[in-house]
Amino acid sequence: MAPNHDGVYVASNGCSNGAGALESRPSLDETPPDVAGPRSVSDVSGSANGYRFRVAYQGLPGAYSEAAAAKAYPDCEAVPCELFETAFDAVERMLVDRAVLPIENSLGGSIHRNYDLLLRHNLHIIGEVKYAVRHCLLANSGVKKENLKRVLSHPQALAQCENTLAEIGVVREAVDDTAGAAKFIATHKLQDAGAVASSLAAEIYGLDILALDIQDDPDNITRFLMLAREPIIPVTHKPFKTSVVFSLEEGPGVLFKALAVFALRNINLTKIESRPKRTKPLRMTDNGSNGCLKYFDYLFFVDFEASMASPNAQNALGHLRELATFLRVLGSYPRDMSEA
Repeated sequence: MAPNHDGVYVASNGCSNGAGALESRPSLDETPPDVAGPRSVSDVSGSANGYRFRVAYQGLPGAYSEAAAAKAYPDCEAVPCELFETAFDAVERMLVDRAVLPIENSLGGSIHRNYDLLLRHNLHIIGEVKYAVRHCLLANSGVKKENLKRVLSHPQALAQCENTLAEIGVVREAVDDTAGAAKFIATHKLQDAGAVASSLAAEIYGLDILALDIQDDPDNITRFLMLAREPIIPVTHKPFKTSVVFSLEEGPGVLFKALAVFALRNINLTKIESRPKRTKPLRMTDNGSNGCLKYFDYLFFVDFEASMASPNAQNALGHLRELATFLRVLGSYPRDMSEA
């Protein structure tokens, strides 16, 4: 399956039943526009007036991101995108209503590319969803474990199944994504190769599942963000999380002071991530323009457990603005309290 010129694949699985294909990508006139202005919490969970939300995810049908999109929006039409950038762009251009993209994995850590794209694009985080990754060993019909000489998958998936693959004694081959590995061995009818991918990928590409739950660590959870063109209206009667990004002047104790604005108000931080600035990443020394470029200049991404509707959160960010050279709220959204 090849992407079109926009990088959006021309085939799409519906989240509710996993069937169907797009006849064509709708024009902007055919895509119902978002209502202007912030949305309420009730607006983020599904379709309205019979219209089926189109939700972009990165990867091929059968990817774990597709399953996460289905969990976030059970009645959606999932739209596979070749790249993370394509999914961001599809939301901004109103080709889809939402995007569901990974931001961190309990084993592999943060997906840095998506942190950078959050800053580059003007989208809002309106929710999060946790998805438990369950790797399967897939092969074409009739192929047994002992026939396998190599196994294809995403590098992280291969690393997460190291013990199982070592026991089988196969060569690992890294590809762009798990579903793509499944599609490749199915399309080429390989008899000596398997794939590490989801059970959904096995169903879509007609493969046998040789082994279930082959990941080394049973607690393999990926956190996904739900992105939209407009923010939602935060409330205080539900558990909320807020994500911000800021930068600071160089100096002793500056980061400590910045994080203290939350501690002083008893606000719990759940995540902090630092990324070098993409433009002018190096800071000059005190010698000015004639000095050496010495320090990395960082952006700090912080998640904290509070709603922007809370006076505590507003006061904390007001205090942070006094210290920060740059501050942006990426979203204030309901916390995912469900099981992964």
